[in-house]
Amino acid sequence: MSLLKRLEQRATKKEETPVPRSLKDRNPVQAHAVMPKRDPYQNLKNNLHKKVISELALDNKEDDPEQTSKKIAALVSELLEKEGGHLPRHEKQLIAAEIVDEAIGFGPITPLLKDPDISEVMVNGPHQVYVERQGRLEKTDVCFRDNNHVLHIIEKIVAPIGRRIDESMPMVDARLPDGSRVNAIIPPLSLTGPTVTIRKFFRDPLEIDDLVSLNTLTPSMAAFLEACVKARMNVVVSGGTGSGKTTTLNVLSSFIPSDERIVTIEDAAELQLRQEHVVTLESRPPNLEGKGAITIRDLVRNALRMRPDRIIVGEVRSGEALDMLQAMNTGHDGSLTTGHANSPRDMLSRLETMVLMAGMDLPVRAIRDQIASAIDLIIQQNRFRDGSRKITHITEVQGMEGDVIVLQDLFVFRQTGVDENGKIRGQFMASGIRPKFYSRLEEAGITLDHSIFSPSLV
Repeated sequence: MSLLKRLEQRATKKEETPVPRSLKDRNPVQAHAVMPKRDPYQNLKNNLHKKVISELALDNKEDDPEQTSKKIAALVSELLEKEGGHLPRHEKQLIAAEIVDEAIGFGPITPLLKDPDISEVMVNGPHQVYVERQGRLEKTDVCFRDNNHVLHIIEKIVAPIGRRIDESMPMVDARLPDGSRVNAIIPPLSLTGPTVTIRKFFRDPLEIDDLVSLNTLTPSMAAFLEACVKARMNVVVSGGTGSGKTTTLNVLSSFIPSDERIVTIEDAAELQLRQEHVVTLESRPPNLEGKGAITIRDLVRNALRMRPDRIIVGEVRSGEALDMLQAMNTGHDGSLTTGHANSPRDMLSRLETMVLMAGMDLPVRAIRDQIASAIDLIIQQNRFRDGSRKITHITEVQGMEGDVIVLQDLFVFRQTGVDENGKIRGQFMASGIRPKFYSRLEEAGITLDHSIFSPSLV
């Protein structure tokens, strides 16, 4: 049989092969999406919401959120008696709570934001909402009406802090009034619909004792870190996304004496410092014309003119690393920052890359000299498979040896396995070496028990 005949037969077979209707009609992007059941009370809720908004617009009195919430709840209850008298009492209460959340909260995700056990909320389009609870991801029954509903909530989040999100700028970093960090990305960049990720923060900031009780570090390691901050060591906290870097940075900042002037610099302000003398700076995105952007690097430069005792940069990720290192090398000891890296050595490599991103044509040796003389300590934090977060390395930057920066681990976490419940097994250990900067701790009037550096479990 000729090749032409064989090809014709194959084409005929393909035409005869029936294509399942579910596959023909389905959008490949939505292939795994599960459409929610239609809410039988949606029209009623829409009407109630419109009436509540119109009533609030007529009321010129400015009440606090609690009073406003009570007022809306009372109004919704009154309207439900007229328009939904046939509904069970339980359904009326749920509808009333939903209208309140929609009017003065953040819609369907408001209860998740109020739940103290939830640390992160992830909205993957209107019909899929996940949360992180005690380190584990789980899907919720929460859903939005449609893409426009999610977009409306994003606007409620970003508008009060002067941010915007639209097709010309489809990504935004923002924060909630309580300091929780928000990232939103919308179509055309997100194919699953508007996506929102909210990193919640504890209403009462964690303290060092909380990290010890969570087995993030040991009391000996905590005492050492407290001494380093009080003695004005320059510290970098490195780790992956969600490893707890910002939480650790918050805890470290609590050791800064209250009589020092602190300047914090962040993309979206989220640090929760307890001291009184704190100046908080926040970067600014460009306007509609693409002008007016204020970067982290601009703020670091400006902070040097503000007579700071300490500079805290929420995260270095670009050319601002050069300005941060220069600040650490020119009298601003005791500065703190975070960065993304998988190990202390990786953090140094990333800093080299970031310095080069500043556009300065510096030799690698000069950059490494800057890093080695500026940074005293690297704290590596990891998030493990069981959801736990641990400080896996406290590493001293000892200086240069040839063209290589010398690192020395002071404390490490060694994983030994996993127990029957999936929890990580391991021990914190001291390397047995005292840091080279120990004399600086003594000069600051700080005395540590030398036994915390003994080569044993800590």
